[in-house]
Amino acid sequence: MEILFSFLLSFVFSVNTMVSNSNVNLQKIFDENKITGSVTIYDYKNKIWIYSNEEDSKIRRLPASTFKIPNSLIFLEEEVVKDENEAMKWDRIKRYIENWNKDLNLREAYEYSALWFYMKGAGKINSEKYKEYLKEFNYGNQIVSEKKNSFWIDRSLKISPEEQIDFLINLYEEKFMLSEKTYKIVKDIMINEKTPEYTLRGKTGWGREGAENVIWYVGYIEAKENVYFFAVRIINDSEERNSYLLDFRKQLTMMVFRELGIIN
Repeated sequence: MEILFSFLLSFVFSVNTMVSNSNVNLQKIFDENKITGSVTIYDYKNKIWIYSNEEDSKIRRLPASTFKIPNSLIFLEEEVVKDENEAMKWDRIKRYIENWNKDLNLREAYEYSALWFYMKGAGKINSEKYKEYLKEFNYGNQIVSEKKNSFWIDRSLKISPEEQIDFLINLYEEKFMLSEKTYKIVKDIMINEKTPEYTLRGKTGWGREGAENVIWYVGYIEAKENVYFFAVRIINDSEERNSYLLDFRKQLTMMVFRELGIIN
């Protein structure tokens, strides 16, 4: 009995120490790089939330292109596209990202974060159906505005980092009333990186709320026989730094993973 108690006490202490240390270290990453924002992590195996800023993790902002994760689920369920390889016709409007300027399938549209593809697909789904899915997903404030083909970027729909992770956990566990095919395809197109050490799934996002840029990277990483769900969100009001921060968000996320010992 004494040995068991000693083990449990040691375990609790080590977990609490890790959480406490991660708070300090993770905030330090933001401070050292002069970045305003937060990272929220959920350790799936140990059922532990890890925050750099717990208060910020509960504040809702527009999801921007991170909504391409639920949108992809919806498109497949509603047969906007039959699978990840079915192409949608480009509207011939030349846009500033060259990879957008062609017919795209779901896999490509997700990888390139092609806004026109998702706006066109959203036009084929009525607002009530979207509301049903947002309720099923318990996704943020669940608001679908009159701009049905762009409500995830017009500042009506909002979600917090914690809510992003709750959604991702349910996606991972396949808790929603969706087909096995839909889960399989979306989990596959979400893969950003696969190595012998880990598999990283995620989606970036970038939108504007007034003078502020809201920069996201959300997803989950499978490593060391565990799964860690994450939501990184950067708030930036300096246009001069925006391009740098859009590139740096993934690097920052990997720094967090190394700080926590999730990857080597």
